[in-house]
Amino acid sequence: MEDKVTRQPLRIIFGDDGSEHAYAAAKLICDLPLPSGSEITALAVFAPTRINHYPTIKEQLEATCQQLRDRGIAIQSEVKAGDPAETILDMAIRLKANLIVVGALGLRATLGIFLGGVAQKVVEYGLCPVLVVRAPYEGLHQLLIVNDGSEHGWSAVDYLCNFPLPPNIRISVLHVIPPLYPEDYATAAWGMGNVPIIPLTRTRSTVAAEKSEEERLGEGILEKTSAILKEAGYSAETFLRRGDAATEILQFAKEKHIDLIIAGSRGLSQVSAWLLGSVSRKLIHYAKCSVLVVRKP
Repeated sequence: MEDKVTRQPLRIIFGDDGSEHAYAAAKLICDLPLPSGSEITALAVFAPTRINHYPTIKEQLEATCQQLRDRGIAIQSEVKAGDPAETILDMAIRLKANLIVVGALGLRATLGIFLGGVAQKVVEYGLCPVLVVRAPYEGLHQLLIVNDGSEHGWSAVDYLCNFPLPPNIRISVLHVIPPLYPEDYATAAWGMGNVPIIPLTRTRSTVAAEKSEEERLGEGILEKTSAILKEAGYSAETFLRRGDAATEILQFAKEKHIDLIIAGSRGLSQVSAWLLGSVSRKLIHYAKCSVLVVRKP
């Protein structure tokens, strides 16, 4: 990987609950060649009823901050009482953060810190990209960027172009095209209830033509993505797969020993919360590695 581009500073909100996943998140931040001028604010949030644990929480937070300071990273810290997700999101807005970092699972419920349980909420309602880090963390060696060709997929690609990565990291670009229905799908689905039925006019030649067009479009997306990353100083290997998007992404990540998945997300508002169940949510839940979800600005 050649890095020829001067990247913009990051304003990072780091939610620390003292868990192994938060510790892994701190280690990941240490491995990023952060651009000059980057700012990090470490935040610990506890339930108001657990105010007696404040000294312990403060001590833990300072230990985490010292870990980053030892690597020459400037960081500030705050301890607040309240709802973890809401507090993190509010601070991200107030400080105009362009990245939120949280652990995948929290283990400090005994201290009234429930950060891990709200990682999904931060992803869904955050106004900036969210990096969910999962332990164990052994460095950033393999990165996967997923691009479905939507505006959200391209936003993820644009964000990666300005994201600082360690040298020698290997980048894979994956595009997943929809699965093909088996020829006897209509017969098998009959009587199964409210299941879409393929029109009988969809012949073998029609399926072949659709397959060819989908593959052509997918290859075009991969080629354009690779070119954009190259301009940003990142070289990448491209892959085209067919099937359920989340399943194929998770399987690919397992096969290639991916350390970090980057994917786009349209995000959700209170009104549209019923739209949950997106690919990004499945990645957060089921991926064995860290996941960076990018929201279109």
